[in-house]
Amino acid sequence: MKRPGARFATQVAVTVALLGALTLLAAYVVPKAGTALPTSEPSTASSQAPVALPPGAEAIPGAPGVKPSQPGTFPGSQQPTTDTGASASLANWAQTMGTKTGIPARAVQAYGYAEVRVSAQLPGCHLSWTTLAGIGVVESNHGRALTPAGKTQTPIIGPPLDGTAGNKAIPDTDKGALDGDTKWDRAVGPMQFIPTTWNTWKQDADGDGQADPQDLDDVALAAGLYLCAGGRDLATGRGWYDAVLSYNHLDAYVVKVYGYADDYGRKSAA
Repeated sequence: MKRPGARFATQVAVTVALLGALTLLAAYVVPKAGTALPTSEPSTASSQAPVALPPGAEAIPGAPGVKPSQPGTFPGSQQPTTDTGASASLANWAQTMGTKTGIPARAVQAYGYAEVRVSAQLPGCHLSWTTLAGIGVVESNHGRALTPAGKTQTPIIGPPLDGTAGNKAIPDTDKGALDGDTKWDRAVGPMQFIPTTWNTWKQDADGDGQADPQDLDDVALAAGLYLCAGGRDLATGRGWYDAVLSYNHLDAYVVKVYGYADDYGRKSAA
């Protein structure tokens, strides 16, 4: 079911309050993840080579206490200047973080705003934008190319979930409305939601009147809420590991997301 989006004025007020609260975070706090997808989905291959994991990271499957680095904090002086889209209030911060990490600034803006919104709604989750970025780069290389509004320039549609290549077979559930396939379901959008999961977690993060799986603002918020579901605390190794594993039930996937999230955290805090 679609959760009604907050009005822009409320979004801006939340952003103002949280920008100050999200300062001086610990250097090593695990970014949180969420509830399990109905099936393990093939991740969209990233065009970037995986980052080298720091010492100890390879032990994640057996020792989930290992945690990625927390990102650099939101600047307390960064204040919203527009109500035409509350995430725009983070544009300057996102540009700085994008320069440091190599992530497109528009993608950082979506991930950062998702952290702000989730932190307001579920403060015990301790979601970090770098976790969303780690998933986003593995799933679609941050949406590949985004419009200024945060939408993919070309729709991102995964391969059919037809039981081949180790994937669970999922017959069509949306009559092709989201993925264009009336025989099999396919993962859609920058964060690669399957139709049934999107229809459960969909969000209208930017207040444009629609929850769009090809809009990184919308899917970043949905992914954040999904990762935090079930009361997980991503500030713990166990919580972070279980959350990311729920997104794609492969230890290798968790290790890969960890590598990117940790790298982004270190670079953004430099």
